[in-house]
Amino acid sequence: MVDSGGSAVSPSSTTAPTHGISFAEAVRVWARVAALSFGGPAGQIAVMHRIVVEEKRWIGEQRFLHALNYCMLLPGPEAQQLAVYIGWLMHRTAGGLVAGILFVLPGMLAIMALSWTYALFGNTGLVAGLFFGLKPAVLAVVLQAVSRIGRRALRNRVFWAVAAAAFVAIFAFGVPFPAIVAVAGLVGYAGARVGLPAFRGGGAHAASGGVSLADADSALGAAIPAHARPPLSWSVKVAAVFLVLWLGPVLALLAWAGPDASFAQIAVFFSKAAVVTFGGAYAVLAYVAQQAVDTYGWLAPGEMLDGLGMAETTPGPLIMVTQFVGFMGAFRHPGDLPPLLAGTLGGLLTTWVTFTPCFLWIFLGAPFIETLRGNRALSGALAAITAAVVGVILNLAVWFALHVLFADRMAVDLWALSLQVPVPGSIRIPAAALTAAALFAVFRLRLGMMPVLGGAAATGMVYTLLAA
Repeated sequence: MVDSGGSAVSPSSTTAPTHGISFAEAVRVWARVAALSFGGPAGQIAVMHRIVVEEKRWIGEQRFLHALNYCMLLPGPEAQQLAVYIGWLMHRTAGGLVAGILFVLPGMLAIMALSWTYALFGNTGLVAGLFFGLKPAVLAVVLQAVSRIGRRALRNRVFWAVAAAAFVAIFAFGVPFPAIVAVAGLVGYAGARVGLPAFRGGGAHAASGGVSLADADSALGAAIPAHARPPLSWSVKVAAVFLVLWLGPVLALLAWAGPDASFAQIAVFFSKAAVVTFGGAYAVLAYVAQQAVDTYGWLAPGEMLDGLGMAETTPGPLIMVTQFVGFMGAFRHPGDLPPLLAGTLGGLLTTWVTFTPCFLWIFLGAPFIETLRGNRALSGALAAITAAVVGVILNLAVWFALHVLFADRMAVDLWALSLQVPVPGSIRIPAAALTAAALFAVFRLRLGMMPVLGGAAATGMVYTLLAA
């Protein structure tokens, strides 16, 4: 292990920091953050802010938001990357590794256990009823995400237009998600560079609304830590190490099994997804779902909702749903391995290639993030990408609705236009009723995510038993 100055990390370099917070205490805090990381990125960031800024006073408000801005510019789960960033600030490389790994570990174990249960019992009895109830509730949660992000991101007509264009592009014309992100980012960057009023302002999230802590009053202080000014050799080393850790297994699988093997396909696909997952799990799920269902045949459309229901009800990043996708893909295409062993390895492989790049983005870029502070062009790019993400998440909600509420769909193709519409008369009445109830609970009663998901799951199980 090396620290960000390029020298070996010794126990004393991580257990005796200048800010007085021991490495052991940091481990306990990050384990607590991980255990409470329910509710998607907004909830996870709020929990992290409450514990790290308000309660522990490790870093100040402005440094927290500045770090979050950078993480929002990156592909991948911004909450997990924010944990890596803060862990690295406090305790160098070892701190970032511990924070990032602990943030993922509870969800990884929970999703693996649920994947085993789903693979063995997913189509029978109460388990089938559980997922029947979860699907409409997840649809309501996704629509709530559209509403929440939209209220924050669509602050003028230009951003409404960006969101609408993104929705039409992906829903009606099948434009790839990475292309939408790239175009939106370029539009926002150019608009901010030329000084258009619509692109002024930041891409930062609001924090949890607690007492504002000045950077100078925090444990870390306002100054840049010494390890945050590394020589160029550190950047080269960290890039080399994490590129090998990330892409080494991918290249080995391609060489050993060939490009058509299920494990090689999983490794390549989720490695590509790891570099285009801007905007969090909801935004990229449409891309992952369409590829996993239509291109690779790893799972059925409704099963993607089942996986999202698992991720919604377990701690950790929502993008952990990709582990379920990788598990099912390998479980159904095991090659010479027993299916459950293949599924387990496929899920672990997916998690590895999904989250290993996150450490690369932080360890490589965070030392230079101070140069981005106050950069209006980058803030404009981030704001435009966030607006486009609203349209992409709306597409995901429509895609889910088509598969939850209707038994049959038909394709409409006209020139470049290509979309699916429901077949008249194929609506699923029980699913529609449960969706309406979940929407009422979320938007009118303002119930939390866990009560809505729990109530819908229980209702689904009762309905399945009565209908049997």
